[in-house]
Amino acid sequence: MRSPLNFPRRRSGLAILSVLALMAVLVPGCSGTDPAVQDLRNSLAAPSLAHPLGTDLLGRDGLARLGHAARLSLGTGLLATLSAAVPGALLGVLAAWRGGWVERLLVMAADATLAVPSLLLVLLVAALAPGQLWALYLGLSLALWVEYFRVCRAQVRPVLAGPAVEAARLLGLPPLLILRRHLWPAVGPMLVRLLPLSVAQAVLSLSALGFIGVGLQPPQAELGLMLTEYLPHYDEAPWLIAAPVSVLMMLVLGLMLAADGAADSSDEAAPRPLAGHPHRAASLEDAA
Repeated sequence: MRSPLNFPRRRSGLAILSVLALMAVLVPGCSGTDPAVQDLRNSLAAPSLAHPLGTDLLGRDGLARLGHAARLSLGTGLLATLSAAVPGALLGVLAAWRGGWVERLLVMAADATLAVPSLLLVLLVAALAPGQLWALYLGLSLALWVEYFRVCRAQVRPVLAGPAVEAARLLGLPPLLILRRHLWPAVGPMLVRLLPLSVAQAVLSLSALGFIGVGLQPPQAELGLMLTEYLPHYDEAPWLIAAPVSVLMMLVLGLMLAADGAADSSDEAAPRPLAGHPHRAASLEDAA
């Protein structure tokens, strides 16, 4: 039975993400203001028509910096998640399919990655090139791939041992067809649930590293770095720190709502056994 809260949750999450994506795309291009340009005469100016979110200590436009920060955080989170999900899922399928030494080697690599806390792993990789975005992106991808590997491996193993895949192999069907017809329906819904959560994790990790001063460095516009810069002036210019906090909170909230709605949708769309035939095995025609 469809949950009455499923549709509002999913729509609310997608609406929040759409608004933030539009801000990230339109504000940097339409504002016409360089987020790094300083105007010390307008230091800590209150919000106005010229500066809707005011200016920071160095006179930089708050709205322009917020738009660039949202674009950087959301774009990096999406790219790092996709870079981790694709190889992680494929390696999970490969480990379950081949077994033997291939599976043992991949499991050892996954266990070695899990032995290091994800934020520490990102920090260690970022130390190769301090303050560089590509190093943070690489560290986030290395920290996120294990979850997709473990989930896909666990989901695929029972499917490969099932009668449908066994029949498909006996019929000589190519592996790509087996992957599309039998393995993707088993792992697809789970991947849809994980993707928004991984993006939220990547965004929070990037912001946390920026907040403690080991991520991106000034004059980059990044949400965590903006929090560090604005925190000493929360009393005299509270609107400054409220802007990145609100964007970060709404971004994570939108991703969580989208993931929650996707989980409910995939559960409702999952096939259920026919009445009176709960253990019906797949036929050769189903496998083909």
